[in-house]
Amino acid sequence: MLDKSDTRIAVIGLGYVGLPLAVEFGKQYSTVGFDINEQRIQALKDGHDATLEVSDEELKEPQWLEFSADLKSLERCNIYIVTVPTPIDDYKRPDLTPLIKASETIGKTLKRGDIVIYESTVYPGATEEDCVPVLERVSGLTFNQDFFAGYSPERINPGDKEHRVTTITKVTAGSTPEIAEQVDQLYKSIITAGTHKASSIKVAEAAKVIENTQRDLNIALINELAMIFNRMGIDTLEVLEAAGTKWNFLPFRPGLVGGHCIGVDPYYLTHKAQAMGFHPEIILSGRRINDGMGRYVASEVIKAMLDKCIQIKGAKVLVLGLAFKENCPDIRNSKVIDLINELKGYHVDVDVCDPWVSPDEAMSEYGVSLSSQPERDAYDAIIIAVGHRDFVEMGSASLRGLGKQTHVLYDIKHIFSREEVDFRI
Repeated sequence: MLDKSDTRIAVIGLGYVGLPLAVEFGKQYSTVGFDINEQRIQALKDGHDATLEVSDEELKEPQWLEFSADLKSLERCNIYIVTVPTPIDDYKRPDLTPLIKASETIGKTLKRGDIVIYESTVYPGATEEDCVPVLERVSGLTFNQDFFAGYSPERINPGDKEHRVTTITKVTAGSTPEIAEQVDQLYKSIITAGTHKASSIKVAEAAKVIENTQRDLNIALINELAMIFNRMGIDTLEVLEAAGTKWNFLPFRPGLVGGHCIGVDPYYLTHKAQAMGFHPEIILSGRRINDGMGRYVASEVIKAMLDKCIQIKGAKVLVLGLAFKENCPDIRNSKVIDLINELKGYHVDVDVCDPWVSPDEAMSEYGVSLSSQPERDAYDAIIIAVGHRDFVEMGSASLRGLGKQTHVLYDIKHIFSREEVDFRI
């Protein structure tokens, strides 16, 4: 059993993954929530989480949690949990920069007997082959003699208030059998759904990276089917609902596939596979389909406008939603921006409205100026790109009120019936 009085945890990176984890650990253990973003730290100290993953009330619950951007606050810790993002670069290659920098930070304070646990999604082998050498180099300590490593992949679903960090089964692993047991017991103490102890760190890494690869491929299949059915004049959702009456049909839906997981993780796996001389075909094929959906939707909207004899050049189009998913302010790797850029390529004027997203973040990340109050009777086309409840509650009639007398209402997210809109993906 863990000695709570001698367990001092540091959670490195306080985004969608790290903050909920720090809050839970802070209810039982001395915990430091560490982030290099001082504005983020100050906001959390003031009692508010801009990501909305943790409510203001929940932030008050942990008795032993402190927030800090000061490296000295890590010196007393003996368990480090890394929850930084693992993005891809412009060439779809894994960008381990945040992970390496976090490892360098930990290496400066690493002591004998300490454990470093990684939660960031990586390809199999990254923890021991890429991160551990950094810890050794900076600390001067020897792996599996002086310090140890663990891996427990995050399974946070941004915006999901039902599946929370404590109610999702946690995969755990350690660099030795003894450490694996310690890591498992640590997470068991806060995860009510229980844990699954993997036989090795590589197994745990592989399990995580294929979770989202599997979802990506399933969505790619549905997206391709939607393109086929569209040519046939068949409503895709009606087909999926009919097929869904069979007990083992998987309920995936077509759409834009973005975010920090599904649109990214497959590239980590394919990168590692290619580095070993294996060229994955199905995974990359699915990625090509999903990466091309912004372009496909833009072309379909333009065709729909032409069918209604709407002048394309100079037309006004309203895109509803910029976040990568509904009821969430997260815009990381949002594929809505692909749609926006494709539309601009047709020389149309694009307005973007998203009540969930920070205007400053939209401008800083994508150069998009959000429209807080779209004009009525102003748009030649209205595209529902994200299924925020705000748009659902407005109803199709109110959304059509934003359009000119002749306009197109295109519903990517199937939030309205076929009769209420002009086209659905």
